[in-house]
Amino acid sequence: MKPSNRKVDRRNRRHHRIRRRVQGTPERPRLCVRRSLRHTYAQVVDDVSGRTLVAASTEAPAIREACRSARKAAAANLVGKELARLAREAGIAKVAFDRGGYKYHGRVRALAEGAREGGLQF
Repeated sequence: MKPSNRKVDRRNRRHHRIRRRVQGTPERPRLCVRRSLRHTYAQVVDDVSGRTLVAASTEAPAIREACRSARKAAAANLVGKELARLAREAGIAKVAFDRGGYKYHGRVRALAEGAREGGLQF
């Protein structure tokens, strides 16, 4: 039997609680955030059709070189700006922010601020 990881369980509970309220529609898709120890991922999702419209991460070639010397929060800010640029090109101006059960500070906050600076409205 696998031992329980309480920290992950608490984050999953918060995430499910958030997802009950935050729904991505074609007019206002959901911007969801995922963190790993090394990378930050973000995507804009239309939950009605079940499609990812735009995605960006610190592993993307356009961001990888700029993130190599940056700290994690600064790299997340770059991911937010790149995601906002791609979303604007796709005709998306407003999104519903889904922090994925993570607390709104550090990398999640930096990504959100970068997306706002890039022109997305939450």
